[in-house]
Amino acid sequence: MLKKRGLLLVVSGPSGAGKGTVCKKVIENNDNIMLSVSATTRQPRTGEVEGISYYYKTKEQFEHMIENGQLLEYARVYDNYYGTPKQEIYDQLENGTDIILEIEMQGAMQVKKKFPQAVFIFILPPSLNELKNRIVGRGTETIDQIEKRMSSAFGEIKLIKDYDYFIFNDSIEKSADQVMSIVNAERSKVIRYKEEIISIFKKEI
Repeated sequence: MLKKRGLLLVVSGPSGAGKGTVCKKVIENNDNIMLSVSATTRQPRTGEVEGISYYYKTKEQFEHMIENGQLLEYARVYDNYYGTPKQEIYDQLENGTDIILEIEMQGAMQVKKKFPQAVFIFILPPSLNELKNRIVGRGTETIDQIEKRMSSAFGEIKLIKDYDYFIFNDSIEKSADQVMSIVNAERSKVIRYKEEIISIFKKEI
């Protein structure tokens, strides 16, 4: 039988679009999908846990990781670094586990260059007005930070042209189901396994 490799799912969207909540719901409903833990230099938010939410690094530690090629991608967003330690990703994919990378657009485009077979999904808010309501409702940003995020949101949405799929996130359950529809289709995409499939049947000739 064909041994399928794991899929690398790159999920992006404007801050407040709900991409994190959608990813968590997908993982809750599927044992074979895990969320990649990113490294960051930003301060932990209430309830976040080291090694589960993020690997929290100093600026010096993060730049050391960059210099040593330990990151699949990294970006500087809102005055902080974010990046993905790569070895764990490669190991899990080889074992057949699907990995979700919930990252910003700058990092996603780095992944696209290094790992073009990844699946790129863009999570959209129902509207910019709803996006602002969600950010305000979180209660984690100052007024200045909220305005900074909103001024960037439309520019971020225009980057959707570089993604494979889009989802309007007006319902967490519905959005999670849409992600799984994409995953199920991508798992059976011929281009990923055409040589292996031909090889399997060639043995019977």
